[in-house]
Amino acid sequence: MLSPGNHTPAGRTALAWTGALVALFALALWSLSVGVSDVSWNTLWSNSEDDMVAQVLMYARVPRTLALILAGSAMAVAGLLMQMLARNHFVEPSTMGTVESATLGMLLCMLLAPDLPVLAKMGVSATTALSGTALFMAILSRIPLRSAWIVPLVGLILAGVIESATTFFAYQHDMIQSLRAFSNGDFSAIVEGRYEMLWLSLGVTALAVLAADRFTVAGLGESFATNLGLNYRVLVLQGLIVVSVVTACIVVTAGAIPFVGLIVPNVVRLLVGDNVRRSVWWVALMGAALTLVCDLLGRLIIAPYEIPVGTVMGVVGSALFLMMLLRRRVKRG
Repeated sequence: MLSPGNHTPAGRTALAWTGALVALFALALWSLSVGVSDVSWNTLWSNSEDDMVAQVLMYARVPRTLALILAGSAMAVAGLLMQMLARNHFVEPSTMGTVESATLGMLLCMLLAPDLPVLAKMGVSATTALSGTALFMAILSRIPLRSAWIVPLVGLILAGVIESATTFFAYQHDMIQSLRAFSNGDFSAIVEGRYEMLWLSLGVTALAVLAADRFTVAGLGESFATNLGLNYRVLVLQGLIVVSVVTACIVVTAGAIPFVGLIVPNVVRLLVGDNVRRSVWWVALMGAALTLVCDLLGRLIIAPYEIPVGTVMGVVGSALFLMMLLRRRVKRG
């Protein structure tokens, strides 16, 4: 029986958060138990001398699950941030050239300096991602009377141009197969020592969360932010740096994950509104949950083989996106 406090707004919010965290924890446990190796929790908790189950969990399953949670939550928050800065609900890093620019940076590293450490490769990828995102914002600033559909269209065109140039260079140097590894998210190779870069994306995302109120104001436009005493250009630059670093970390670690930054913020927006401070935690949690679900689907559909999470996310995300568009059209009709 629910107590009276559960009928208040604060009580309902606490109940919703409890249910969401329990659901995410259940998905994480499910992710730990799915795979080619038969992981038995009874064996893990027993005093058996065979520690193979513990090794599989600690060196493969736990890093993979943590990587999925970190990547999904960071990419969802990056999408929310980019939508606020562009003042459009249909943009995200994979629809405005950021992911393609980060992939171009990885290709340049493989061509010019293949022995660079991972952190340096991430820095190059983040720099090219920042350049591509800044180019997108510069193009938008020169388009008068832009509609809700023009902005993502410009982003898709820019992304297509960058992707075409990257594919051309990869073809010229016989690196198409290596390029494809960074063009589609795949966590099957994630083990201990190959996902720690994602903790950096978590730290950068946390900085964005701390500045959530400022980004909410920036989403209202340059004149409004200036009237409140904020430096709009500095805020935009900070947001672009956050989006670029997060995207680069994810691309370097596991490849591109589409639609997370597009679908999750829009779903959360329908539930809690446009206030970044109030919605950012829900965006992070739902982004992690959606990524876990898509990865589980990819591991279960043709088990013991896997479908990359980027492929599953593309199918699920495109279906959800079409549903959102149709719902928007019905409401206007």
